[in-house]
Amino acid sequence: MPPIEVRRLGVVPYAEALAMQRALVEERRADRIPDLLLLLQHPPVITLGVKGDGGRANILATDERLAELGIEVSETGRGGDVTYHGPGQIVGYPILDLRPDRCDVHRYVRDIEEIMIRVCADYGVTAGRIKGKTGAWVGNEKVGAIGVRISRWITSHGFAFNVSTDLDHFNLIVPCGISDGGVTSLEKATGRRVPVADVEDALVTHLCEVLAREAAVTVRQGA
Repeated sequence: MPPIEVRRLGVVPYAEALAMQRALVEERRADRIPDLLLLLQHPPVITLGVKGDGGRANILATDERLAELGIEVSETGRGGDVTYHGPGQIVGYPILDLRPDRCDVHRYVRDIEEIMIRVCADYGVTAGRIKGKTGAWVGNEKVGAIGVRISRWITSHGFAFNVSTDLDHFNLIVPCGISDGGVTSLEKATGRRVPVADVEDALVTHLCEVLAREAAVTVRQGA
């Protein structure tokens, strides 16, 4: 299979990234572009899923407090509940055609979990799964969240992996609607500084391993 093209985009506002994904999904469906992985960071934003009220009831902070902190609230079109994105968190948006041999939503989610679990292992951190919950967990604390959209087997949205994220901002919400688990980051788990660019490299390596794809071609865009 051809290599996945990786676009490392720097910091991208959430609404801009959402519009970009929608356009790229249509381009991929028409086979005008290859499979892609977008890697980026967002300015501080709380995002809502499509289930029920999207998780709005799980926002604990007032509108005034969010405005004071400069944190936006945005609807997404992805699965999952409420989550937080911000600097120091790598967001990965795979735009993949799962046809013909990977048309299995649960397998895809497990694959994304496996990628993040392997990245943690690279840094000496033991991560795993918790039955009945999605994501990558270090003990009872989530280090990587997942919220995907699959439309006629073209994927969008994806994962958010905490490297050096301000974990205090997760106290503004009930992350993913789960009240009995915490949130962690790679830096908290390792007790040392971890360069985001290095973790991006590891994510690309393990994504290609798990999805059985050739080494990716990287295109750098943005800062």
